[in-house]
Order: sequence, then C-alpha cells, then structure tokens
Amino acid sequence: MAKGSKSTSREFGGDTIIRFDEVSFEYGQNKPILDEASFTVRTGTKITIMGQNGAGKTTIFGMILGAAGLEGDGVHSIESGEIHITKGATIATARQVISRPDLELTIRDFFAKCFAEKQYDLDPRIDAILDVVNLHAHKTAADIKDRQVKTFSGGQQARLLLASALIQDPDILLLDEPTNNLDKAGIEHLTQFLINYKKTCLVISHDAEFLNAFTHGVLYLDVHTRKVEQYVGDYKDVVDQISARIEKENMDNARRAKEIQAKKDQANMFAMKGGQMRLVAKRMREVAEELESEMVDVRKEDKTIKQFHIPAQPDIVGDVITLSSYSMISPKTHKPVTLECNIRLRKKMHLILSGPNGIGKSTLLEKIVTDGVASMNTKEAVNGIKIADGIRVGYYRQDFSMMDFNDTVYQSLEKIIRASSGHLVETELRATAASFLISADAIHTRIGSLSEGQKGLVAFARLVLQKPGLLILDEPTNHINFRHLPVIAKALDSYEGAMILVSHVPEFVKQIRIDEVLEMGK
Repeated sequence: MAKGSKSTSREFGGDTIIRFDEVSFEYGQNKPILDEASFTVRTGTKITIMGQNGAGKTTIFGMILGAAGLEGDGVHSIESGEIHITKGATIATARQVISRPDLELTIRDFFAKCFAEKQYDLDPRIDAILDVVNLHAHKTAADIKDRQVKTFSGGQQARLLLASALIQDPDILLLDEPTNNLDKAGIEHLTQFLINYKKTCLVISHDAEFLNAFTHGVLYLDVHTRKVEQYVGDYKDVVDQISARIEKENMDNARRAKEIQAKKDQANMFAMKGGQMRLVAKRMREVAEELESEMVDVRKEDKTIKQFHIPAQPDIVGDVITLSSYSMISPKTHKPVTLECNIRLRKKMHLILSGPNGIGKSTLLEKIVTDGVASMNTKEAVNGIKIADGIRVGYYRQDFSMMDFNDTVYQSLEKIIRASSGHLVETELRATAASFLISADAIHTRIGSLSEGQKGLVAFARLVLQKPGLLILDEPTNHINFRHLPVIAKALDSYEGAMILVSHVPEFVKQIRIDEVLEMGK
C-alpha cells in the first residue's frame, strides 16, 4: 500500500530530508511514470531533476506534495512504495505557470493564498520578497499589491511565482522551470539567490548554464526504464558520467559479441566431427548462451526531435507586415508610452524584439496579431500595424493559449491542417506528429493533459502544418528539452517567410539569422 508518511530525521542518519523507496506511479490510464524508483535527497542540498519532455519530472514534485499531505492541482498519490519526508519539514513550490483563476487576483490576495492562516504582517513581507525577486522597481507608480496578477508580463509573473514560494521560507523549495520568461538580469538574480540559499532545493530546468552555477547533484528520470538515476555533481558532470558509462557498455558488449561468435563457430566445427565432439559442441553453445545473457541493455539517450522545416506560405510578394508605431511600458515612469518606428518585413526577413521583463514585448506581439489581422481587410493600418491581405499568421504563444486545451493532439493538428490546406492529409498529420515525438498513444491525449514541454512540441507541429506567411514566436525555448533547441533554431534560421521573435536565450538567438532589431526601452 502506498504511504506518504513523515519520519524523523534520525531514521535517515540525521541528514536525509526526502526518500523514495521503490515508488511506482502511473499518470492516467496506461501512462507509467515511475517503476519502483528509489532515491534520497539530503538536507541543504540543491538538486536538479532532469529528463525528457513528458518523462514525469513535474509529476515527481506532485508526489512529494502528496506525501506531505498537501492538496491542490498537480498533487499526486503514489500506487506503491513509500515516500518519507522529515517530520515537520515545510514545502513550497513555484510552478511553471500561474493558474487562470489566480490571474484575476490582486498581488496581495495572490500571496495571501500561500498561507493556511491569515498573516497580519503580509504587506511588509510582500515588499521584502518582491525585492528578492527584483520586482521592487515597479512599486513606484502605485501600490503594486493592489494590481491584478494578469497586468504583469510573462517574465514578471515568473518572478511572482518564485516569490510566492520564497515568501513561505520553506525547508524544501520545489522550483519548476524557474528561468522561463526571465531576462538576463532576472536569471542572474535567481542564480545568486540559490547559491546563497541554505535550505533544500529541488529544481526542474533545461538551462544547463543556470544549473551548473549551484547544483550539488542530479536526479535523472529515465523515460525508458522509468527509474531515477542519482548522480553527484552538476549537469556537465552527469553528461560526462553518462557518456563514459555508455562507451564502457558498448565496448563490453562488443567484446562479448566477438566471444559469442567465436564459441558458435567452434560449436559448429565440433558438431560436424560427430562422436564425442558433439558434447564439446554442446558445451560451446552453452558458453555462448551464458555470454549472451551477460549482454547489457545500453542506456538509451533521450530522443531528439527530427530536423524539420516550417514551410512558408507560397506566393508572398511585397511587405508582409509594416509597423509604424508601438506601445511599451516606460522604464522610468512605468506607464504606457507610444513610440514611432519604421519597420517593414518582407519574405525572408527576421525581426527580434529585445528589452527587459515588463517592457511590453509579449503585449506588442499580441497586438501585432489582433490589430494586424484586423488590418488585413482595410487599406489603413490599425494602431500602427498593417499585415498584408491573405497572410496566414502562425503564432507561438508562451502560454500556449492559441490551442484549445480540451482538444486532443490529433484534433488540434487536424484543425490547423484543414484551415491551411482545406482538407485533411492523414499521413502528413501523423508523420509530422511523430517527428515531434508525439507517439500513437499521445496523439489522442488532451492538450491540457500534456506536460508544458510536450505542448511546445505540439505547437511547433502546428506551425509546420499551417505553413504561415508571418511567424510570431514568444519565448519558444520555454519548457523545451535542451536537446531539441539546436534543431528548432535551425528550422527558424531557414524559415523563408517573415518572422518576429522574442527570446531571452542568447545562445539560441545566435543560431538564427536576424535582419532587424527593435530594442524596446531605448
């Protein structure tokens, strides 16, 4: 029977705060995540949880919360095994995204929800924690605590999520993709905080440079074996250890294979001689069988999505989009201002929007889509934005709200392919899905039930099938396995339509051809 028990630290030698003992868990029907997995986390360590998109990293957080007796979305009870958490240890988590109901709350109410009981010193605690996550500068225009969460940018909401966990001062801090949407300054601020953090912290992230700055060890969730492999060191150390292990296993298997073939050849030779030699041949075959049983299953690497191409809408001529003005939030007054510009994007032209969190990049992308589409059937620009008539706009939103979360993956892809080509090509749909690691089972899963990383891969599959003339991407690296990023960068670099990109990942942007830059805030 599964147990979410709490034990005293004495049972763990005084320094283990979390222990998984042969834990098994299945998410939904026929979707196993863990198979008798065991690992320990020691007090005061900073541990990274890694694994392929959809392997169940976020689910492990849900199991820890369930074992601690907490309730809410994403909290899970295990099927078998035991999870031990040191008695009295407090836990707080910063999830990947703010829930939609919470977007309507004021900042004060958002933080009040973090506590089971009323906090009489909540306001000064909010002020202090906003300083920690570098949101203090935004308190000058008005009392930030009276603003609704939805009025903040994606990067600012990421900081609020982090602050909601930190304000609880937990013994165990669970951070799920905390660098998503953060600009360079925000990531540096978070990194330094975690370096100085004295308590236990578990982090899910695909940002190797960020992880290498503070990680003591790695829990690697193997999607093939459904076990958790425990390593000492940072991400680079883990890659080196895994590579060395694979090389050794391959060498050992090659040596055994050579011995096996030699024994089989000998067995065949002795068998042909007949008589007593047949007994020798039998023994040789037995030795070959023993060697075959010693062959090891070489550790499988995470799969990487296949190289892909986003076809551009054919027969594009002239200006795809013109931008004569745009609005942003002034870094000085924190109020909206409108600035003039002169940007014209034609086929094969790529524009990047740059600027700090909160400047209004995502808001501008949203307006480009809404006002740009509204301008298609008019001769005039709408709020300074004009998209040419008939242009298909492919929009990758960082919250994936361009997809209906109630649709299955198949339904979502079917809608986009029918809208772009007028008819369904079943083989094209399934081949595209498979190239983004969407299995035959996953294709009938609801979008809302996928991990954030899997949603991102579905979003790219939709763009391939849509064949847009204008491609708009808002933080397309968020949640995506680092192994996929070079493949995605190459596809964007070779895209032949007009493209507008927002990304805070310099290493990713360097791999993409950029023709125009709009530096918001300068």
